[in-house]
Amino acid sequence: MRTIKLTAFYAVVAMLGLLPISTAQSKGSAPVIPAPVPPQIAAAQKVFISNAGGESFESVIDETVFSGGPDRPYNQFYAAMKGWGRYELVSSPADADLVLEISWVLTDTGLKLPVLGQLRLLVIDPKTHVTLWNLTEYVRGAILLGNRDKNFDRAMTIDVNRLKILMSVPAAAAASKKTDATN
Repeated sequence: MRTIKLTAFYAVVAMLGLLPISTAQSKGSAPVIPAPVPPQIAAAQKVFISNAGGESFESVIDETVFSGGPDRPYNQFYAAMKGWGRYELVSSPADADLVLEISWVLTDTGLKLPVLGQLRLLVIDPKTHVTLWNLTEYVRGAILLGNRDKNFDRAMTIDVNRLKILMSVPAAAAASKKTDATN
């Protein structure tokens, strides 16, 4: 009889333990409303691209991490923005509606290689110096330099594409509101 009571007690405790999980799942199924994107991002016409630098690309334990030298993130991002043609690229933050700050950080894995890193892109309001958005993409490590370069290019492409999506969504929403107001 005692064994039955203990088994029943454990069964009740187990069911009560699962109760918060099942209620959390039902609450989590509600649609998530996306938070607004700061309007400065959609309204921007001119951008200044800032090279926040980062850790050296030259070597980790006498091996080249990535080709292109320490300014590779800046040069590659600048070329991508120029190629996109959405913004006028200006030479001074004082002339810009937004500052796009690109930086690079190595992640210390404690291993010789492969090295992991992060490309970090901040969207900054030049008037208030407030970070409006942060896009960070990890660069996967690889044994071969060519593969590390490909992984770097892939991470840069992801950051640029995420920026394009971020900057186009509010503009499309603003345009549809303007169209609705005129009708």
